[in-house]
Amino acid sequence: MSGPQDNIQKMNEIYTGRRNVVINGLNELGWNLKPTKATFYLWIPTLNKMKSLDFADLLLEKTGIIVTPGIGYGEYREGYVRIALTVEEKRLEEAMGKMKKAGISQK
Repeated sequence: MSGPQDNIQKMNEIYTGRRNVVINGLNELGWNLKPTKATFYLWIPTLNKMKSLDFADLLLEKTGIIVTPGIGYGEYREGYVRIALTVEEKRLEEAMGKMKKAGISQK
């Protein structure tokens, strides 16, 4: 806690950029998400209130995108999936493009 802090700022910038790619990409597809703070994953509501496992399966089958179904975290996370921000922005942009191409949209 008392050591150098410069790397913290760098990591915050990296994860902020990744978060923005996903939030902006999903909002372009009809979600209405607000940016989160201080996290390396996002919880997003499923498409048209699908069960989380069904939505995760749809994403995998149609796009090759892997997300974690919310039900795995308990009944109160049903209806959501968790998206990790642990990959580079380029891969997240690719994922958003795959969703768009597959017609996965809240519109």
